[in-house]
Amino acid sequence: MKKFNFRSALSATIVTGLTILLLLLFLSPFAFMVSTSLKNQEQITVLGAPIWPAKPATFEYNDKEFDGYTVPMNTCEGSEDDNSEQTLILIKKGRQESTFADPNNLERGEFLCAVSWRALEQPWEFAPYWQNYVEVWETINFPQLMWNTTFYAIASTVGVLFSCTLVAYGFSRFDFPGRDFLFIVLIATIFLPAFVTVIPTYTFFQRIGWVGTWLPLIVPTFFANAFDTFLLRQYFMTIPRAMDEAAMIDGASRFRVLWNILLPQSYPVLLAIVVFHIVYAWNDYFGPLIYLSTSRDKWPISVALSTFNGIYGQRPQLIQAGAMMALIAPLILFIMAQKVFVRGIVITGVEK
Repeated sequence: MKKFNFRSALSATIVTGLTILLLLLFLSPFAFMVSTSLKNQEQITVLGAPIWPAKPATFEYNDKEFDGYTVPMNTCEGSEDDNSEQTLILIKKGRQESTFADPNNLERGEFLCAVSWRALEQPWEFAPYWQNYVEVWETINFPQLMWNTTFYAIASTVGVLFSCTLVAYGFSRFDFPGRDFLFIVLIATIFLPAFVTVIPTYTFFQRIGWVGTWLPLIVPTFFANAFDTFLLRQYFMTIPRAMDEAAMIDGASRFRVLWNILLPQSYPVLLAIVVFHIVYAWNDYFGPLIYLSTSRDKWPISVALSTFNGIYGQRPQLIQAGAMMALIAPLILFIMAQKVFVRGIVITGVEK
């Protein structure tokens, strides 16, 4: 029988506890966003309201609606002298005595309690306000924004997969003069700030008449990028070259080797790139802002939400509801592809 190791168990408990604590801290902004998106304006402004969407507990008495309060029962007439507390219906407010009724025993009628109603705590009921999502949906034409964002994300992802796959295949399988130097130059472009090229790039696209269209955002993705090319190249290098040689002995061309040998074994890294780029395109704000500012019908959800936030800055529940609606699609994508996504990231960091 294995001996229990108290020190190892204690270390594991501490590490697990710290991990859970960090996870809760990391997810707290998300929880706040969800909670705020389910509140109405009254629930946000009322004093003493809990963090979660709630409203004061109310009860019906004599065909009228009254608020409920938590009352010490030893202050009420006709009650035993104990320290228990109970939620009662406040019928008549008073400074020193207030009139209450028991919601669980309405036959008892009204009775006095020697307590000021202002000093009592009010119970809260969970009351989500789903109308915020409906209002955002109708205000910013959410279906059109989702279509624009989805089109941008999918079209640019196709360009990235097509171009980066070919470039990574060349760097991983072809031997040509200056290959390593060119690869270093490609990786060095990662350190080039994007804002350095904004003005010349915008000037070029403006002169050829592409500003106001999708072309400046989609066409450059068909010319590869350093990050995704690096991931694919590293993954291709983990696949033995002997498989390529065996296929070429059987008469396969270079492109046939790529299509039938490398790509079927590379779906984890391809899916990782898909998730990376879709999330990037979904959240891209600066590119659509400068190229589509004059074409409101082509705005993605990132640009539209920014404008929406400026208009409805005094209603944070609508802002959070809009952000939550924009987050759902990439969140579902990540959850569905999580296992393969993590596998692709891990394997690309290991060179055979």
